[in-house]
Amino acid sequence: MRSVGATFAVGRPQAAWGAPHLPVQGVQYIELRCIACTARVTVIPYFSLAQTHEPIECRGCFAVMAQKQGIWLALPQDRQAYFERFLRDYETVRKAEGRGSDNPDFYLSLPYRDQTERNSWEWAIRSRTYKYIERQIVPGLAANMNRPLAILDLGAGNAWMSYRLANLGHRPIAVDLQTNTFDGLGAAVHYQRALPRLFPRFQAELDQLPFGSGQFDCAIFNASFHYSENFDRTLSEAIRCLRPGGMILIADSPCYSREECGQKMLAERRKLFQKRFGFASDGLGSCEYLTKDRLLALEARHDLEWRAHEVWYGIRWACRPLVASLKRQREPSQFRIYTAKVETP
Repeated sequence: MRSVGATFAVGRPQAAWGAPHLPVQGVQYIELRCIACTARVTVIPYFSLAQTHEPIECRGCFAVMAQKQGIWLALPQDRQAYFERFLRDYETVRKAEGRGSDNPDFYLSLPYRDQTERNSWEWAIRSRTYKYIERQIVPGLAANMNRPLAILDLGAGNAWMSYRLANLGHRPIAVDLQTNTFDGLGAAVHYQRALPRLFPRFQAELDQLPFGSGQFDCAIFNASFHYSENFDRTLSEAIRCLRPGGMILIADSPCYSREECGQKMLAERRKLFQKRFGFASDGLGSCEYLTKDRLLALEARHDLEWRAHEVWYGIRWACRPLVASLKRQREPSQFRIYTAKVETP
């Protein structure tokens, strides 16, 4: 097992090129690293990351990480250009699907209720997944750590999960590529009504996170792991950010028993998207789905041991494989929660 370092920064945290100051007892500090050269740039108290802050410049390569409307922009210019088509296509699809709302209560009710009733079936799935995570996984991990959890919400979208976790007293950081105000990180401003302090938000890619190593207790891929272009790179980066004893959690990514079933799903979806939107939704070379073989390969390469958690999504969902078989259709996707501990070497 690779060493993922110590937990939060200790000793004498450095402000961005300022004089050192003593840490405050009980305050969590987050070490940031350069978005270009990955060198350590500064250490900032967790809650200060969500407040207005001056830009941070790397002393080595002079790359700058700044805020825009409270969101840290941690995506280098070349990577912004790389993701431009994907972000444009993704936003088009999400708007057409009726994501987001002008009503702040829409966001505050997630994942338990879709007030627009446009994607209620999906939020029914999300709510049951989250309820399982909240009741069956998070309490045990928090008990082991004996303190609020430092959590990376990777692929956070409108950051509803970060909101829920913050309400439980944990300390999430929401990470996503999308920053718009209806379906991206910008929508998180609505949670300020219900939280004493908003959690930090970072625009960053999952394969190059702007955080120092060994700082977090849990990295959650919330319906996002399948967007990865390289599962090995994405998983390695999440593991790097975890302290020993931390947990990887993958939720609501489509799973198939065989590779060919996933490939059939992709062909069907691209054909549907081409007809509806005029493009095949392939602006990113995402891996798109999980299989048992893919999970086993990741387990072996990263010295992990996956635990699969089965969530009850209702009788209709449970009967989908049987119905598909009777109709001689392809195998439908299944959702499971996969967790793995990063142990002390």
